[in-house]
Amino acid sequence: MAVGIRSGVFSRWLAPFIALLVVFQLTACGDKEPEQRKAFIDYLQNTVMRSGQNLPSLSEDQKQRFGNYANDYGIILSFSRQMKGAVEGSLVPVVSAIGQVRSPQDYMTQRSALQQAASTLSMLNAQLRDSKVKADTAMAALKQPDDLKAVYGQVYNTVVTQPANVLTPLVPALQSFTQDIVSVGDYLQQQGTQVAFANGGVQFPTQQQATQYNTMMSNLVGKQQTLLQAQKVAQGDFSN
Repeated sequence: MAVGIRSGVFSRWLAPFIALLVVFQLTACGDKEPEQRKAFIDYLQNTVMRSGQNLPSLSEDQKQRFGNYANDYGIILSFSRQMKGAVEGSLVPVVSAIGQVRSPQDYMTQRSALQQAASTLSMLNAQLRDSKVKADTAMAALKQPDDLKAVYGQVYNTVVTQPANVLTPLVPALQSFTQDIVSVGDYLQQQGTQVAFANGGVQFPTQQQATQYNTMMSNLVGKQQTLLQAQKVAQGDFSN
């Protein structure tokens, strides 16, 4: 009987201790969020903001340290990679093809390559639009503390918003510029043997032909800024 009493007293004394232990363990788990947030903010400021459009993947260790915030990083990483793939598959080949036009004869010889490269540009804006909508929707659904929200918003603007704002008007402008180059090649091709090439220039038998050619070339010069902007983007520079 004495043993039973001691056992009962021990059980009643131990129960509150176990309850306190459970509460302590739960509280300790909840305290990971500030540490995860701090680590994520540091990563955004000191790694992502210095990476341009070449965002690194997260290691398994980083995913553990960032906790659920690793999913927040996934939003901008996904957009950046989709955009980079679309630019490399569409815009870069066009810029490269234009770069092959170095003499009046090249307007004719590069026509097919330019037309083929430019045909991919029509898909770039659609891909960009879909990726941007997806990223914006995911961004709007995030519930972030104010300190993280401010830093993340800055990163999002640099990685998602600004590149999209540069590309959206650039793509149709580059399409128009490329078509103008093709039109010059078409015009020279149509003149046949009436055209003579000498000393890096073009000679026409009539003033009317020369005037039309000069007008087309002036139009290209007026759109030169489009090519310069496309060259910057092809190199990963999305500054205005």
